[in-house]
Amino acid sequence: MNSRRSWLIFSFGSFVYLSAVLQRTSLGIAGVSATERFGGSAAVLSSLAVVQLIVYAAAQIPVGVLIDRFGPRVLMLSGTVLMVAGQLILAFAPSITIAVVGRMLVGAGDATIFISMIRLITSWFSGRIVPQLSQWFGNIGQLGQVLSAVPLAWILHEFGWTPAFLAATLVAFVAFVVVVVGIRDRPAGSFDQPRPSDWGSALTQLRHSFSRPGTQLGFWSHFVTQSSGTVFTLLWGFPFMVYGLGYESSMAAVMLTIPVAAGIICGPILGVLTARHPLRRSNIVLGIVTAMATAWALVLLWPVAPPLWLIVLLLIVLGGGGPGSLIGFDFARTFNPQRSLGSANGVVNVGGFLASFVMMFLIGVLLDLQDGWRQAQGGASDLYSLDSFRIAFTVQFLIVGTGVVMLINTRKRTRRLLSRDEGIEVAPLWVELSRKLRHRRRGL
Repeated sequence: MNSRRSWLIFSFGSFVYLSAVLQRTSLGIAGVSATERFGGSAAVLSSLAVVQLIVYAAAQIPVGVLIDRFGPRVLMLSGTVLMVAGQLILAFAPSITIAVVGRMLVGAGDATIFISMIRLITSWFSGRIVPQLSQWFGNIGQLGQVLSAVPLAWILHEFGWTPAFLAATLVAFVAFVVVVVGIRDRPAGSFDQPRPSDWGSALTQLRHSFSRPGTQLGFWSHFVTQSSGTVFTLLWGFPFMVYGLGYESSMAAVMLTIPVAAGIICGPILGVLTARHPLRRSNIVLGIVTAMATAWALVLLWPVAPPLWLIVLLLIVLGGGGPGSLIGFDFARTFNPQRSLGSANGVVNVGGFLASFVMMFLIGVLLDLQDGWRQAQGGASDLYSLDSFRIAFTVQFLIVGTGVVMLINTRKRTRRLLSRDEGIEVAPLWVELSRKLRHRRRGL
């Protein structure tokens, strides 16, 4: 544990996750090209990304169960093979139907990587460094979005659709080789907790993980923090900036790297805060959600086209949502035994992607409806107008708001269990702050 070999495993796994993020976000910079290549409405384009997220989210719990039974290395090998196959299909897809099949394979492969790596971290490291490593790992992986936004976007612009996705395929193949050569489930000579011997015991373990309020708290934390940034960077941010705001394609691609830079800065800070204040993790989550809601409200309510500085501010705030979502996995880690962490992490990881694909699809539907109404009234088609985006993006408040209500209710149940079973009383934040203020005044 915490050895040089542990750090080598961490480095290898981070590269594999970086590759997975590159495959996941490759469609985000190709949204305009996909419209030109396959045609179709906004809803059709959104379905190309949504089906990937549906497969990703649907696979999380089965993948978690498989990790508990067979270990993360087997799942990572399978996942990288699926991503290679999916990107190859997409590179040569002649129609939207074939492209959807490719994205489904990418989503299935991507689904195996993140929670496998979370399990590897807990198997190779121990102590307060674990939540910080989770943040670093997430941030390193998000550099894959930079690769898709800059070099991959350049290849797409200069050489076209097929060479761009073949380049992404090559990165996925290198990740497969890295898993074969460098990834191992746990340190040599260490004793792993007994794995489920059959599917019945594996499903029983999953049921126990899902029933724990701490796991559910992780699910809703991931739901409210990860979704908005994913929707923006994975699909709708690029058309919004190019068509709605009139930015050049190259500028919009570079702008999509801002959330990554913000996440790299925010991640270590959130890791330290999570490690030092484990009883206040939900308050950190709610603070991140409040910041995102405020930034979106300013952008959508701005009377004219939002200025560049405000869009940059929005992207910075969205960048904090990625590291914030990793707090959900810290809930799973502390409320579940290690033998069932795969199942628990799978449950948590469903949250953000469930919210993402619902939000992503509804935005496409609302854009289409507004364009249809505009044409019915005799106006010209303007699918991606700024006003249409303003209305379509408001669906985020409904979905994330629902998640916040569920998070607060689940937090109450979790705190009651902490009080009953472990005698730990967690006062509301304002009560704790006022108590500390009184103590400080007495000390003066």
